[in-house]
Amino acid sequence: MFLKRVVQTIAGGLLLSASLAASAQNAICYNCPPEWADWATQIKAIKDKTGITVPPDNKNSGQALAQLTAEKASPVADFTYVGVTFGIEAKKNDLITSYKPAGWNDIPNGLKDPDGYWFTIHSGTMGIMVNVDALKGKPVPKSWKDLLKPEYKGLIGYLDPASAFVGYVGAVAINQALGGTLDDFTPGINFFKSLQQNQPIVPKQTSYARLLSGEIPILLGYDFDAYRAKYKDKSNVAFVIPTEGTVTVPYVVGLVKNGPNQANAKKVLDFLLSNEGQAIWANAYLRPVRASAMSKEAESRFLPASEYARAKSVDYGKMAEVQRKFSERYLAEVR
Repeated sequence: MFLKRVVQTIAGGLLLSASLAASAQNAICYNCPPEWADWATQIKAIKDKTGITVPPDNKNSGQALAQLTAEKASPVADFTYVGVTFGIEAKKNDLITSYKPAGWNDIPNGLKDPDGYWFTIHSGTMGIMVNVDALKGKPVPKSWKDLLKPEYKGLIGYLDPASAFVGYVGAVAINQALGGTLDDFTPGINFFKSLQQNQPIVPKQTSYARLLSGEIPILLGYDFDAYRAKYKDKSNVAFVIPTEGTVTVPYVVGLVKNGPNQANAKKVLDFLLSNEGQAIWANAYLRPVRASAMSKEAESRFLPASEYARAKSVDYGKMAEVQRKFSERYLAEVR
């Protein structure tokens, strides 16, 4: 009996050691969806180059922040990828910690927290993605106001702006384009109230596959997803920068405070800013924060600069500051 217990103890210890060794090669990310921004390729490259496994995670920015908050006393994640306003909020709530990765000095000021709590890895421009075939002959909308036309009833989708960063960016873009400001969301709220007449589809998660299938023929989203659909997945998808204007915003990463695998996470963050990591973003039609990583071939597939002239940046700090107020108003008046 004693010998049996010894053997069981040793076996249990070996299993625990094996489990710890396996987990030691992980870096847990919150919000790294394989169908979004080509995280699938990035995750594979991280494994190939560093030996570190980053399990895919399909949260959105709001869900990632909520989970980090719930686990603050005992973190599970090692790093997180979120829209810039959520990065600012994560720092404010003491959920992430400072780390300045290799390549830090190549990041322009304004696209990184000065103290290293978050930094941009790429950016995207908000617009209208259209599965042209799924429109069945209807014209491709050219403006935000076009989306209010009855002919598009049941054909429009946008991610929940009270939860997903891309949804909030769409709301900011529309509001600014229609004469609103970050202090006055009335034009944007009125737009979404009017849009309800067209019975929009409002998912919480990335809906790239639903655009490709034609289930959502018109989707508010970023240029990089539209270009991916057109050039990689060979779908008849158009990207429209609305005539009234739009915004360009960064996506950022941050090291989770007291995360269980910080050493691994730091290696991952270093890789994301490396020449190879940045080139993966560029080849997925994102604007890498290190502009030199953008190949001429990738750049040639973007809309002309004259179209992008309608895309503006905003005060990201202010955008973060008013996000909760907007969400409360959207939930009260629209949804």
